[in-house]
Amino acid sequence: MATPKTLVLTGYGINCEEETAYVFDKAGAKSTVVHVNDLIDGHKNLKDYQILAIPGGFSYGDDTGAGNALSNRIKNNIDEQILAFAQEDKLAIGICNGFQMLANLGLVPATNKQYGKREVALMWNTTARYECRWVNLKTESNKCIWTRNIKTLLTPVAHGEGNLYTTPEILQNLKDNDQLVFTYTKPDGTPANGEFPHNPNGAMEDIAALTDPSGRILGIMPHPERFHCFTNHPDWTRIKEELKRKGEPLPEEGEGMKLFRNAVEYFA
Repeated sequence: MATPKTLVLTGYGINCEEETAYVFDKAGAKSTVVHVNDLIDGHKNLKDYQILAIPGGFSYGDDTGAGNALSNRIKNNIDEQILAFAQEDKLAIGICNGFQMLANLGLVPATNKQYGKREVALMWNTTARYECRWVNLKTESNKCIWTRNIKTLLTPVAHGEGNLYTTPEILQNLKDNDQLVFTYTKPDGTPANGEFPHNPNGAMEDIAALTDPSGRILGIMPHPERFHCFTNHPDWTRIKEELKRKGEPLPEEGEGMKLFRNAVEYFA
């Protein structure tokens, strides 16, 4: 299988680059953590990579709104490079703060292939506070490459601005074109219906993740990279005992690894 090269962006308050690089490497990619200034200065070039990952964190302290300042720095310096990458047969993922940046840059949802046009907002959580908890997700998209063969996903969230909003017209376009990737659900799999804590931020129609029209670019508020190992599960000790008493083997990986393996396998 081919070994895709992943560029994991860092700089100015991004703080999840190490674990993001770790899960890509664990999935079979070769990751390089690259400061945004090295892209701007030309020391690194996106053309040399097959996957772009923008991790979570608090770029520029979210002082002008989550992801705004760093996405503006990217847009003002390497906009053409980013837009060209987005339209090639390559993959990109933005997690939490990275999703906020993809939205600001117009790489998701990019309805009707309007890359570069901002169409959604990720506003303050309706609780008016930072939310850090585990949530249940249901896969809605058949198009998204990252979520192939994934029906549900348990994963943590950690954000203050994840309340997704867009216009009714764009929302309908997203539905018609299969660009809604994940929605928040209750533990039994039924829709969260905006209820806290199942929907942790108040996002319209419980939307947790979006893709572009090609299904290659994923913007996701929860952190799948934080559930890469079975022992990351909040109830792993109880599950371990249940499996031992049934004589069943213990899983090694967490559910989040499925997304990153899908990305690597795309280049097989």
